[in-house]
This record gives sequence, structure tokens and C-alpha cells, in this order.
Amino acid sequence: MAKVDGQAVKRVVIAGGGTAGWTVAAALARQLGPLLEITLVESDAIGTVGVGESTIPTARRFHELLGVDERDFVCATQASFKLGISFEDWARVGDRYFHAFGVTGQSTWMAEFHHLWLQAHEQGLAKDFGEYCFELRAAEAGKFLGGKDSRLNYAYHLDATAYGQYLRRFAEPLGVKRVEGKIAEVRLAPETGFIEALVLESGEAVAGDLFIDCTGFRALLIEGALETGYDDWAHWLPTDSAIAVQTEATGPARPYTRAIAHKAGWQWQIPLQRRVGNGLVFCSRHISDDEAHAMLAERVEGEMLTEPRLIRFRAGSRRKAWNKNCVAMGLASGFIEPLESTSIHLIMIAVTRLMQLFPFGGVNEALATRYNEVSQRELDGIRDFIILHYHLTERDEDPFWRECRAMEIPGTLAQRVALFRDGAYAYQAADELFRTDSWVQVMLGQRLLPRSHHAIGGLMPPEQLRDALASMKSNIDSAVARLPQHQAFLDGFCGSPGG
Repeated sequence: MAKVDGQAVKRVVIAGGGTAGWTVAAALARQLGPLLEITLVESDAIGTVGVGESTIPTARRFHELLGVDERDFVCATQASFKLGISFEDWARVGDRYFHAFGVTGQSTWMAEFHHLWLQAHEQGLAKDFGEYCFELRAAEAGKFLGGKDSRLNYAYHLDATAYGQYLRRFAEPLGVKRVEGKIAEVRLAPETGFIEALVLESGEAVAGDLFIDCTGFRALLIEGALETGYDDWAHWLPTDSAIAVQTEATGPARPYTRAIAHKAGWQWQIPLQRRVGNGLVFCSRHISDDEAHAMLAERVEGEMLTEPRLIRFRAGSRRKAWNKNCVAMGLASGFIEPLESTSIHLIMIAVTRLMQLFPFGGVNEALATRYNEVSQRELDGIRDFIILHYHLTERDEDPFWRECRAMEIPGTLAQRVALFRDGAYAYQAADELFRTDSWVQVMLGQRLLPRSHHAIGGLMPPEQLRDALASMKSNIDSAVARLPQHQAFLDGFCGSPGG
């Protein structure tokens, strides 16, 4: 791999708009704007997928990086606040557990809190594991308080289309040039195979030194032109379709996402300020499109505001996110289904990583290799976390779930499951997104109760352990009681509904 035309990288061309393209444009312009010429090519005639309406707390850190005003963003995108995800009917029909964004309990240097809880649980001294998580208890009570002084770790539910438009309004004054038009050809340099320019249907050629592929599932640059290759993960993540629809809100907005399992996948429910985003994720080998449409229509609450839209996808990863002078971001780089709301995070972390490894002196193999290695490790960790939800199930009434229980899982995940099953050990490795708390909440929620645990809790007399847990729970209960209702906070934050 060599420098582009022997020159330093100055001209950055982003192919595609939407959430991915404008997130990338906003970040580059805000942080590196004086050093770059940034052009974004998109066509109003091409729609966006726009399904991802749920984020994780890393979005707040990213917004701080951009200098985004939270109130301005929340009001412009009809956002609500999110404290976690409620998983319903996953391990068994009738089960419910919560993956909260906060820390559960208080850990020691020797062992995480769940080891103490398991000791107390064995002795009948502990409440449910979630009783010791502030965010979880607040979510279940429908309570929320945001802002810089908030103790809550939170994210957002948002209108993805409005978010892309918001970021465009943010980016263009910073110098991002938008070019309207459909890409007709990706022109490659014959001597290097690098991308030279995007040729539009109008005949205009947009030249650049570095190209960012944000063209979604089409992956026009990274795959269409550079034929990078794709690793299919359907044998681990068998869902391949989703139907999305918007409905009227039927009550106060909950400060969490609902993920409700069904016989061939799961359903999402994401409350915004004035409507609810709904969708049915399913495996087309197990139910037909018509069955899925009927199931979604039966399960949604409130009147439909849009026509249900069918989306096909294939879980997997591009073999290289950075190939030659092209970096794929968003759906162009790969896709892990929306179960843990990671899609927008993956765009944000991708552009953050690119800024850290930016090839100012010219595109080279070392930078690209480092970028690809770190990206792949993070993606593999997210993949394993999602597979965990499907594989650790006791459901056997449907063929889909029986297949998920029986499938051979990646060795990296098998090791994690064994560590937790045999000794209650959980961890967050370098370059991994999900914290130890997340792994523990999901594994316990999916009914994986460890056979043994660290004996640190045995160093405390039972009454001391009981009192410590009771005090912890009491402090959380008091803090939750002082919080306003989520809907009331939201109304005050953006003005009254309809205002």
C-alpha cells in the first residue's frame, strides 16, 4: 500500500449521507476541519434504513467530543432517554430481566459484586440481583433525571432520520461541502487500485485522497469497487429480516427499550417523545413475511402512523473495514442485528478511531492494519454478546429456539460461558464495548446460574452481608424516590408536548 498519488491526505470524500455519513462528516469537521477538505456525496432519491432509533451511553461521550448541546439535540430529534433494555420471554416464555447501563452493587479489587450477591443468594439473604442497580430501579419506576449532575448512566431513543438532518445542520457550517447526486461509477487508479474519484450520474467527478463508504448495505465502494469480501455470521445470528413501523404513543414514554422474544426472533419497542418505534426481527426460514406482518400488527400498541417496511439483512463483517484508501463505516462495514442498539455506536467509534489513526502523511499498510485489527476485535466482542442472548435459552417449543440452543458458538464465547458457569467469572477485555456488568446481567438473566463463585462473601458474617446489601438497596430506593417521572422530565426539558 502506498501514498495516494504520492501526496499527503487532504481531501476526504464521504459517500452517502444519513446517520452514518453525517455522523462521520460532523466529527471530522469538528475535530480536524482546518486540516481537511471534506465533501459528502448523497442523493435525496436514495432513502436510508432509519431503523436504529436506540443508542448506548457512548453516544453522550461522542456528543461531548462534538460539543453538541444536549437539550438542542433531544428536542430536534424527538429523543427520549434510555436507561437500558428490558428482555422479555428470552430464556423462557414469561421471563423478564433487565440489561441496565449502570453499575450493579459495589465491587472489591478481588471480586466483582455478583460474587458477594451469589454468596448472599445461597444463604437466602439477597433480593433479586437487579435491586442493587440504580439505573434498573429507576427504569422500572419510570423515573429519570438528566444533565451534568445526574448520577444516572443513560443513552437516548431518537428519530434516526431527524438525527441525520441534525448532524447535517451541525456539519455544514463547519465547512463540509455536500454534493447532490447518485454515484454512477467508482473510478480506480489503474496502477494502484486506489479510488480516484466518484463519478456521478450527472457526469461530475468528485476526486479525493481518502474515501469513506457510508452507502449502507450496498457498500458501493468497499465491496462494489474494491471487492473486499464479507464474512457471513448467519450460522450464529440467523435472523435476516425486520419489519419496522411507527405507532402513536399510548402512554408516558418509558425510559428503556423493550426487546420481546417471539417464536422466530424478537420485537423492539422504542418510545420517542410523540410516537413509538416498533419492529419485528425474524428468521425467514421459520416464518414468512406475511406471518411476520400479521404478528407485528397484532403485537403493536397504538395506531400505525406509517406503512410497515420490510428490511433484509445479513449479519456479518467486511473482511477489511479499511481497504486501500477506503474506510467503510456503518452498514457498509458489516451488520450485527439491532438487539443491543450498537449500530450508531459502531459509526461513532469508527470515525473516532479513524481520527486517532488518520493518514495525514499518506495511506499506508501499518495504519490500515492497526485500524482493522482493533475494529475486528470490538466487532467480534459485540457479536459474541448478541449470540449469548440466543444461545443461552431454555425455550424448546419452537424450531428456531431449538436451533439456537444447539448451535456451535464461537470459541471466544464458549470460553466466557464456561468461566461464568464454573466459577462466576466475567470480564471486559481491551477493545471490548460491553462491561463486566453487562455480561453478568445477561448471563444471569438467561438463567445461567454459576456452579461456584469466589468465596470472598464468606469472610463476612451472614448478618453483616445481609445488612450491607440492605443498606445498598435502601440508598438506591431513596435515590429513585427523589427522581421525577421520565415523561415529566422530558416535557420540562423540551417544553410541553406539541410545543
